Amino acid sequence: MTAPRLPFFVYGTLRPGEVNHDLFLRGRTLSELPARLPDAMLYDGPGYPYAVEQPGAVVHGDLVTALPETYTELLAALDRLEEYTPGDTHNLYERVERKVTLLPNGHRTPAWVYLAAPTLTIHLRTHGTPIAGGDWQSHDLM
Repeated sequence: MTAPRLPFFVYGTLRPGEVNHDLFLRGRTLSELPARLPDAMLYDGPGYPYAVEQPGAVVHGDLVTALPETYTELLAALDRLEEYTPGDTHNLYERVERKVTLLPNGHRTPAWVYLAAPTLTIHLRTHGTPIAGGDWQSHDLM
């Protein structure tokens, strides 16, 4: 079964102005729009954040739509960056489909999101440091 061609919700180093944006996204996107991921909490990681599912919380980020001709290449590049391999129990992230909310109109749309893998999620919930407000870029400024 082929995965759907969904846009990507990015919330850390892939956001505009962050270190991996130009390396992975420049020239490969059709649009990059402010968005939110509802029911998720952002945790501080070593150099990058992790999102985990958390009812009532919100993560701020951007909805990135790939150019059609770059989609397959971009999906593979982002999977490598996030060290995600489908079905691998050693993944730090899992690529999952979730609905995100576009700003400012509130339109909800499905997107790929890299969430912390289950084992890491347990560790983050018990020992991690939540990022207040769910915005990595605001956290970077502190």
